[in-house]
Amino acid sequence: FERFCNVVGVTPDNVTEALEERGADVAHADGTANRPALEEAGIVDADLLVVTDAGLATAITVANDLNPDLRVVIYAHDSVPEAFKGQAGHIIDPELLGSETLAEELV
Repeated sequence: FERFCNVVGVTPDNVTEALEERGADVAHADGTANRPALEEAGIVDADLLVVTDAGLATAITVANDLNPDLRVVIYAHDSVPEAFKGQAGHIIDPELLGSETLAEELV
């Protein structure tokens, strides 16, 4: 992948570092990851969106609208709202899969 976009600045289990160590270009959508923040983070050209805060799952709909070919992975400790579960390719609990293994599978 050419670019990864994480929705929140702080990611669980150093997932950002794990992705970068495998050569991924990681960008972050700041704040609530609204449309302007996603656009600024390069979501239009991204291959993958990693949502690390289930509370920001609304960003998935916006991101998919901006980039219909986007692959979405939710990597969060919290429960994902039912309305967004179908929009994610994978929903992974960091307790079950470490960030290094996740990055290895994604990159």
